[in-house]
Amino acid sequence: MIFTRGARITGTVLCAALAVVTAVWIARDLMETERPVDLWWFWAGQGDAGAAPPVTSLLDPVLLAVYVVVAVTVMRSAVAASALFATGLLTFAVRLPGLWVLGSSWMDGRASDELRTRALLCAFGVLAVAVALIVTALAGRGAPDTAYALTPTRPAQGVAVTSFLLLGAAAGIWAAWEVYWGQRLGLDAYLDRVTGESVLMPLLGTPPGWLNAAIVLLCLAAAVGALFGTPFSRPLGMVAAALLVGVGGAALATALRYEQLDRFSELTTVEQLSLASMLFGLGAGALALLALARGGEEDMPGAGPYGPAWGQPEPERYGQGGGGFGPDGYGQGGSGGFGPPPPSSPPPGW
Repeated sequence: MIFTRGARITGTVLCAALAVVTAVWIARDLMETERPVDLWWFWAGQGDAGAAPPVTSLLDPVLLAVYVVVAVTVMRSAVAASALFATGLLTFAVRLPGLWVLGSSWMDGRASDELRTRALLCAFGVLAVAVALIVTALAGRGAPDTAYALTPTRPAQGVAVTSFLLLGAAAGIWAAWEVYWGQRLGLDAYLDRVTGESVLMPLLGTPPGWLNAAIVLLCLAAAVGALFGTPFSRPLGMVAAALLVGVGGAALATALRYEQLDRFSELTTVEQLSLASMLFGLGAGALALLALARGGEEDMPGAGPYGPAWGQPEPERYGQGGGGFGPDGYGQGGSGGFGPPPPSSPPPGW
């Protein structure tokens, strides 16, 4: 199945709309801060406590990069439905808490009513676009025009095993941390961590417990899909890997700023494990992203608009003796000349 031209245009426009909305909010925060680096430290959780908090979070630049890449990919590829589906799923998962966080009483005083209203309206709009992306990815596939139409690619065997190990390990580590916080905080406080109640975070931020749960589910689904060689595991794995790179990159920047790597032995055991987990997530996400970004294997040999894929042999055909079927339907001999098809009982010396 291929992605129809109308669906590709629709998907590109929807991704571009999400990218514009995200970029506008980031630009708003850049204008509100004195230096761009101050916004980065806010995203990394190390901002000035006395300054006005930004609206965006670390998730926004990651989403912006995903939207731009997917928009370009969908416009150029007829088999990018899975990338569109993964983008819509990611957007819906991380923006859904905004429906109750932005309108809750515990957000009073953190931003003006006008700003909260605009953010809430944007949350509704973004969620609607996310649903439209998923619907477009599912309904926009059509039958191939030719026998050699493009088909989605699945990760190669080595890439599949590598992605399974890296993303599966990251999912296990993030899940273990949530179990730890659940035991340490207790049920009521942990539910606040998931829903965002009484949690200091930007207006467009995602509650930490909710975000980590989304990372676990995305990484786990991509790891299992890669193990079984499913085509959707490539874009889903790259989306999950992008999240790991963003979170791990912020942790690395914080560790370098406060020289935590130089005095690693002086940190508490929990701090050491937390830093090690974030750095592993950064490395695992970067490796998985590079591995999955490489070209995958075709679901069917010879999948291409002009014949077999590069490096694949020509399929065996009736009447082929070093050639193939000619334009008139008759077989080609070894010399490439045209002639009648061979009889069922060829005479001696045929």
